[in-house]
Amino acid sequence: MTAIETSSVTKRYGDETALDGLNLTVNSGEVYGFLGPNGAGKSTTINLILDFIRPTTGEVSVFGLDAQDDTLEIRNRTGILPEGATCYDRLTGRKHVEFAIESKNADDDPDELLERVGIADSADKKAGGYSKGMAQRLMLATALVGEPDLLILDEPSTGLDPNGAREMREIIREENARGATVFFSSHILGQVEAICDRVGILRDGHLIAEDTVEGLRDSMPNQTRLRVQIDRVPENSSAALEALESIDGVSEVSADGTTVVITCADEAKTTALRTIEEYATVDDFATDESSLEDLFMAYTTGDSRRVVQ
Repeated sequence: MTAIETSSVTKRYGDETALDGLNLTVNSGEVYGFLGPNGAGKSTTINLILDFIRPTTGEVSVFGLDAQDDTLEIRNRTGILPEGATCYDRLTGRKHVEFAIESKNADDDPDELLERVGIADSADKKAGGYSKGMAQRLMLATALVGEPDLLILDEPSTGLDPNGAREMREIIREENARGATVFFSSHILGQVEAICDRVGILRDGHLIAEDTVEGLRDSMPNQTRLRVQIDRVPENSSAALEALESIDGVSEVSADGTTVVITCADEAKTTALRTIEEYATVDDFATDESSLEDLFMAYTTGDSRRVVQ
């Protein structure tokens, strides 16, 4: 079953086009990472799914329900953690969760939800005194009310320290194991890579890539990162870097002491190593597997744009 589907969705604001013929499908029960640079159209997509705004053309459905005609049912089945969500300063954490429970006519225990997100000790404190990370945890607790079929998380790790981000990922995994579909937008690519079944990359209102992280790697076989350890820093290091950058197939070069990192096409690796040896002795080298950050940069910069049909 399909959890989210947009069909040829275009959204314009005057002369500006935020989305241009977007076709997006999120399967029930998956964790889908939604990525893109600022201004790509991610927030517009989320707002269309929730019927906060209407498409200029095209259709949006959630669990087979029309996003416009069945808005209330969709929202009742959806837990939402929007980017930049703010709390009511004068209400306690418990009151926030109780209000969410009442709004959904659910029977959750507010204290259990607050315990789950790690702020049970602050349940009776007014949210105006919460740190940014605590407020984010509180908004997650309200999103979990009613065991939603769909969780829409927009930059869920905002304000969280590394331990908080890890706990957030664990909760996402638990919700997914329960059967929830998770639509997860984040700029912290390592977190997306760690938790998502599939990834969609948006650029200029177009879905330009969509696959598993492994599938995206396979689709870009020429993106290799060569990490080279040399015996010394060359006397003319700037000339060495320029020589590497001039090699056909090399897209990026960086150096940190005696470590040189080269992003290049597979066929350029041998030439790059030979070039380095003109300036220093190569003690060791290794090829890194492309990270999600590498793939993201490759798809969202330069001429690598490919629109998913």
